[in-house]
Amino acid sequence: MERIASFSINHDVLLPGIYTSRVDGDVVTYDIRMVRPNCGEYVSNEALHTIEHLFATYVRNGPHSAQVVYVGPMGCRTGLYLLVRDSLSPREAIALAAETMEFIAAYQGEIPGATPRECGNAAEHSLPQAKAAAAPMVPLLRGWTEDWLAYAQ
Repeated sequence: MERIASFSINHDVLLPGIYTSRVDGDVVTYDIRMVRPNCGEYVSNEALHTIEHLFATYVRNGPHSAQVVYVGPMGCRTGLYLLVRDSLSPREAIALAAETMEFIAAYQGEIPGATPRECGNAAEHSLPQAKAAAAPMVPLLRGWTEDWLAYAQ
């Protein structure tokens, strides 16, 4: 089988940030990397699950909702993917990711969609852990530029 693009990224040099993972027609996949891969520190399942719920809810209720295709966690627990229509510019995608992480870091209240009726694993959420994982992403993404969207070689 052919090696897929995401396995061709040099994870030894990948740092937290936002990267353009791939472009498929009019859909752009952004890699929002929250921790450095293979360094022993990962986003907990509880935090990542809560981040997924908050991130998806926030972006699907904002001005760019029609451009959001999907938000989902990485199985390696180092971040999440944001898939958007290409009508959302790279600059707007960076700003949206930063704004959403800021929302998550400051969020108070019930986790959207986290009841057993709404979620297949309602017991595995942690708002405090999600907030702690999102907080360092805010200044990082606020300072991110389009020039940094390409993966380092």
